[in-house]
Amino acid sequence: MNEAELSTVPLEARPYQGATAGVFTRVVANTVDALLVTASLIGAYAGYAAFRFIVAPRGFRLPAPSLLGVAIAFFSFMVVYLTAAWWIGGRTVGNHVMGIRVVSRGAGRVPFVRAFARAVLCAGFPVGLLWCAVDGRRRSVQDLVLHTRVVYDWRSRSGGASLP
Repeated sequence: MNEAELSTVPLEARPYQGATAGVFTRVVANTVDALLVTASLIGAYAGYAAFRFIVAPRGFRLPAPSLLGVAIAFFSFMVVYLTAAWWIGGRTVGNHVMGIRVVSRGAGRVPFVRAFARAVLCAGFPVGLLWCAVDGRRRSVQDLVLHTRVVYDWRSRSGGASLP
């Protein structure tokens, strides 16, 4: 990493730049993302209910989605959100808050197919994240399977292979 890139990183964070993130940082980032997806689903539900009210106000009843429907919608929203975020910029809102980024081999961008597979694994098997607490190199099950890493990176844009 050159001096210009390093100057954008907070002084206290510089020793950790490029290091693999631990379980606490990842859990907090994933919690932020899950709350964001939940808020999006609540907004979509409210919008759908408002639309139904506008179309038929006299016979209006709040929609009552099934638990399975809610679970499928949450899983679908989460996969789309994670895939897009990791493929486009390597980080979700939660990752940005915690100063971490998902990278592929050689600290490069995560290709679409790998971002999608990682999103499906993360949304479908979230406890796989906890494996990084016991793995010596702080890799989750998703990281092991898909050859990705989650590193501390406070820069606004991914600089590619300049991470250690």
